[in-house]
Amino acid sequence: MAYSLPPTSCYSIKKSTTTVTNTPIATATAVAAANRWSRSRSRSRSSRATRVVIAKASEKDDGDTQAFNPFGFVTDNPSSRSAIQLPESPAEDGNVGQMLYRTEDKGKEYGSYIKSGKFRWFVRETGSPESRRGTVVFLHGAPTQSYSYRVVMSQMADAGFHCFAPDWVGFGFSDKPQPGYGFDYTEKEFLTELDNLLDVSGVKSTFSLVIQGFLVGSYGLTWALKNPNRILKLAILNSPLTVASPIPGLFQQLRIPLLGEFTCQNAVMAERFIEAGSAYVLKLEKADVYRLPYLSSSGPGFALLEVAKKANFKDILSRIAAGFASESWDKPVLVAWGISDKYLPQSIAEEFQKGNPASVKLKLIEGAGHMPQEDW
Repeated sequence: MAYSLPPTSCYSIKKSTTTVTNTPIATATAVAAANRWSRSRSRSRSSRATRVVIAKASEKDDGDTQAFNPFGFVTDNPSSRSAIQLPESPAEDGNVGQMLYRTEDKGKEYGSYIKSGKFRWFVRETGSPESRRGTVVFLHGAPTQSYSYRVVMSQMADAGFHCFAPDWVGFGFSDKPQPGYGFDYTEKEFLTELDNLLDVSGVKSTFSLVIQGFLVGSYGLTWALKNPNRILKLAILNSPLTVASPIPGLFQQLRIPLLGEFTCQNAVMAERFIEAGSAYVLKLEKADVYRLPYLSSSGPGFALLEVAKKANFKDILSRIAAGFASESWDKPVLVAWGISDKYLPQSIAEEFQKGNPASVKLKLIEGAGHMPQEDW
């Protein structure tokens, strides 16, 4: 079923088929290899690249659960395949440097850098700290960034809220320290650094908290459980909430030796993860921003690798489920759930609500997937 989107949506609805013209790749080395392959294939076909229909959207949705593909850095996603062009003339070949030049100034709406302790955080902020309706803090999940909240933040500032959304350390445009040198990407360290950032930024009174996503998204929920007196209201967008929550294939691959190191350096990993969890395809200008940190250096990929390796999924989810149960949590919680999520079924949200029906309200969002803040 197709859904009509509001004007602020950054998505286009998936077609039943997609066409491949030029193959996008993650590194300059892969560009050269793909060029040689493309030119040899063109000699056996025609002098002009042939457009080939290769897959239905429903087949793409299973991409994260398929067996390991050594050429997994090649993707047919419309947003990804335009990243680096492979024209007929080798002299016109695109490269990573050209792509970085094209995208380096994108995606920093409402943003600035804040130094907290040893690290610089990139923080998006709208509205005024003196806003009459109070402060809302937005925390993103892996492998994305606070960019996903830009439209919501603009709209909520217009409605009288002060909005504050950082990129977690290791993600987006924030610092990405090398593991073992002052930051090891453990849950304890993330929560400590978040405390420091909020104090430095002057976000000290009670505020509303919005959480979405895996890994660092889950750490946002464990932070809330440790700091209930600072939370006025809590909104949870599609996040793992019970021990029954499935773990996407991406995070499973990251935990496998060698395969994890290969996977984490896939420059189109973030946008593929977003698209695979939704009914929509990212427009190129949006995909550029999610891709940019992973193109700029190897740091974001290795940061994600460390987060995935250090996380104890079962323990984290057990603490979240128990911590928000009826006798443990009394603050109002809104679970706003995109029912087209390909990673987390609706039953996860329903089970979570049953654990505390007095405090938890469930709102199902038709037409939205894993990241409702992007879809709607």
